Amino acid sequence: EFKKIGYRLIDTISEFIDTIDEKPVTTGESSKQLMKILGNSSLPDNGSPAEEIISKASALLMNHSLLNGHPKFMGYITSSPAPIGMFADLLAASVNPNVCAQILSPIATEIEMQTVKWLAEFIGVSPNCGGILVSGGNMANFTAFLAARTAKAPKNIKKDGLASSSKKLITYCSKTTHTWVEKAAILFGHGSKSTRWIPTNSSNIMDNDLLERAIKKDIKKGHQPLMVVGTAGDVSTGVVDNLKGIAALCKTYNLWFHVDGAYGIPAAVIPELKPLFDGIREADSIALDPHKWLYSPLEAGCTLVKNPQHLIDAYSSNPEYYNFSKNEKGSSQNYYEFGLQNSRGFRALKVWLALQQVGRSGYVKMIGEDIELSKLLFELAEDHIELEAITQNLSIATLRYVPIGYTQNIKNNEVYLNTLNEALLDALQKGGEIFLSNAIVNEKYCLRGCIVNFRTSKKDIEEIIEIIVREGKKMHQKLNKK
Repeated sequence: EFKKIGYRLIDTISEFIDTIDEKPVTTGESSKQLMKILGNSSLPDNGSPAEEIISKASALLMNHSLLNGHPKFMGYITSSPAPIGMFADLLAASVNPNVCAQILSPIATEIEMQTVKWLAEFIGVSPNCGGILVSGGNMANFTAFLAARTAKAPKNIKKDGLASSSKKLITYCSKTTHTWVEKAAILFGHGSKSTRWIPTNSSNIMDNDLLERAIKKDIKKGHQPLMVVGTAGDVSTGVVDNLKGIAALCKTYNLWFHVDGAYGIPAAVIPELKPLFDGIREADSIALDPHKWLYSPLEAGCTLVKNPQHLIDAYSSNPEYYNFSKNEKGSSQNYYEFGLQNSRGFRALKVWLALQQVGRSGYVKMIGEDIELSKLLFELAEDHIELEAITQNLSIATLRYVPIGYTQNIKNNEVYLNTLNEALLDALQKGGEIFLSNAIVNEKYCLRGCIVNFRTSKKDIEEIIEIIVREGKKMHQKLNKK
């Protein structure tokens, strides 16, 4: 029965993959509509045949989801999932290792260790880094944040807590850094006022002169600077901070240097882009998400730490009911000592398999193609009379629709253009032909396209431009009738 249902499911998935470009990116159905389709029955008293419920679940998911594997999905940073990753999740669930301790997951632990090593090599840092696979960017950054605190805060903090320190621990980051920083400050007891959001320059890069001034000011006030977060691929516009400059400041003032590369750091594999990421070898920790630009199915994030002992110092505990044996190397690699989770699924398998299937050269090709398509989107917008190209970095381009006859940078017109483009984005997202997201750049509401998709082609980009212009005209006419 398992084989029969499984073979049929693989056929269904294969057909789904083969025809994904013919489907709408999203149906735009409301929660009320979806609940009607799903039904509002109570928990069943009796079971149903597996074949029947798998068939029903397949239809629900494939016909009523946002398809981030669609070639015209360019919204939030979720990549098209590699088919080998689908097999990996099935295989991992079949054996079901708990990658908490080496004794509970012998080969899975070794595979995760090798995956971490390969990811470090991939981006160009030491393969001697330690690391752990986590659910995504928030958890990768949180894991590094707590390691930084243990390493740099007063040593009694683990016993006596934050209240035992007379000095406020301060984190520094660009004002464009992802919201995880604020979450970490609040959730881990530092408070939102412990974060310094450093202004950016005209290129959206953190101003390192202002960063140093802020550090000096806090030292003078009696605070303790803790860490600086450098961004390697801002989620709104794709910019990379001056990481080498940040590394130097962290060394001067004895701060932990963390790089949030959840989205952009895989681009360091491209030889001509390596200078853009100069400084990452000095980082104490790095966050990256294979489910973003390495085309892994969700969930797959990773924290890399230059000195693995910092993870153990932060997370290790050894209650008497843990009987996790030694191995021939000495202490076993027990991943419960490297992060927040005890019970852990085998996330590393899908990343490990994809790295082998594609290899470095394959990723150089696919990531490079995504970047070129982003440049094409920007260039086509730049050349179009009704579009304004705003920014292009890595695989992210921002643009906006500007009706013919509208002069840019006049105050009243700017207010209207922001309203128009926000309404246009809402319409595009519900329409199902394409899926973009938004970015605010220099107070301009922009349409944002992020390409982390091996299925997207030049033809898709050309069609996306046509759709934006067509729908932009409609929205402009609609707003002017009101």
